[in-house]
Amino acid sequence: MEDNLFRSIIRQKIIDAQAAVLPVLTRRDVWLPAVKGKATAVIGMRRAGKTSLLWQILADHHASGTGRDGLLYFSFEDERLAGMQVQDLDILVEEFYRLNPAWRDTRRACFFLDEIQLVSGWEMFARRLLDSENIELYLSGSSARLLSREVATSMRGRAMEAIVSPFSFRESLRHAGREPDLSTARLTKAERSRLDRDLLDYLSHGGFPEAQGLDSRNRLELLRTYVDVVLLRDVVERHNLSQPQVLRWMVQQLLGNTAGAFSINKFHADLKSRGVAVSKDTLHSLLVHLEDAFLLCSIDIATDSERRRQVNPRKVYPVDTGLCALFDRSGKSNIGHLLETVVLHELQRRATEVTYVKTPAGFEVDFYARGGCALQDAAQQFPRAQLFLIALDVPTTIQIPKGIRLVRASDWLLDTTA
Repeated sequence: MEDNLFRSIIRQKIIDAQAAVLPVLTRRDVWLPAVKGKATAVIGMRRAGKTSLLWQILADHHASGTGRDGLLYFSFEDERLAGMQVQDLDILVEEFYRLNPAWRDTRRACFFLDEIQLVSGWEMFARRLLDSENIELYLSGSSARLLSREVATSMRGRAMEAIVSPFSFRESLRHAGREPDLSTARLTKAERSRLDRDLLDYLSHGGFPEAQGLDSRNRLELLRTYVDVVLLRDVVERHNLSQPQVLRWMVQQLLGNTAGAFSINKFHADLKSRGVAVSKDTLHSLLVHLEDAFLLCSIDIATDSERRRQVNPRKVYPVDTGLCALFDRSGKSNIGHLLETVVLHELQRRATEVTYVKTPAGFEVDFYARGGCALQDAAQQFPRAQLFLIALDVPTTIQIPKGIRLVRASDWLLDTTA
C-alpha cells in the first residue's frame, strides 16, 4: 500500500517537474566540475542559491538540445515522502523511464536530486545509479541530517563539489540589472560613480539572493533567521551540544570581529575567567562545525612550519558581509574589513589557496594567494608573488613603490583575469 502511495506521488512530481516553466533566475558564475562518471554535489550554506543553480544547469542542458523529457528535477523536501526508505528510491527510476522510455540506456538523461539526504541510505542508490544507468547526476542538500559538504564526501570519491556562495559583486550587479557591458576602464564618470556606490552597498548589504533590495530592518531580520537556523539545526541539534551558549559566544566573537585574528587559547582563557568550564578540544570542534556549515571560514598564516601554523591565530571571515552588522557592537561599519572579506571570497572563487603573511618587520599582508611597505617586505619571503594593493579609491597623489600594482576594488572584483 505504501509503495503504491509513494509511486503515485513520485510519478506526479515527475510529470509536474517536466511540465513546469523553467524559472527565470539570475545567472550564477559557479565553477562546475566535468569528470566522466562522477556526480556533481552542489554544496554551500543554506539560502545561498543551491536549488537555483540546479535549475540553471537544467536550463543550460535544455538550451543545448536536451529535451525536457530527458531532464528531471526532483526535490525530496516533501512531507508526503516522509518515511521513504532507500529501496523506495528505485521507484523514482522506474517511473521516470516508464514515462520517458526512449531515454533508457540509449540516451543520456540528467537527474537533479535536491535534498536527497532526507532518505537514509541514499548514497548506495546514487552510486548504483551512476554504475547502472546512462545518466548525468547532480545532488544537493542542506538538511541537518547531512551537512551539504558531506553530500560529496558520502559518495566516496564518486562526486565532485560545486560550491555555491552568496552573490559575488558581479552577480549582485547582474541581479540588479546593472552588470557592466564594457571593461571598467571604459566606464563614463557617471557609470563609475554608480559602480562605486553599488560596491559600498554590496559591502554592507552582502550577497544573499533573498536579501537583495530589502530595507535594512527586513534584511537584518532575514539574515538573523539564517544564522539561527544554521546554529540550531546544523550545529546544536546535529552534534547534540550540551553548551549552546558557548557556541553563541564564539559566533559573537568571530563575526563581531570580521577579518580579525582568533585564538582558541585566548578565547578559552576568557571563558575560564568568566567561570565557564569548557575544554579547548570542544572549542576547536565548534570552529570546525561552523566552517562545515559554511557560516564562516578561517585562514592560516603562510608558513611551511606546522608548529608556527599551530601557534599563530587564524583569521576568520563570515560567509557574507551582510552578516557583520548582526554582530557588530561598535555602531560603525568597518569598510576595510568588509572589503577584505569580499576580496577573500573572490580569491576563493578563483580557486586560489589563501593564507595571510606576518613579515619579520611585523607587518601583516591580508592575503597570500597561491594558484595567485608590507608588500615589499613580504615579497622577500615570497619572491615569485605578484603584489596587489586593492583599495576602494585610487588616489592620484599617493606614491606606490615599484613592483606594487594599485587596483581599484570594483575593477579587480569585475576582472576575472586579475
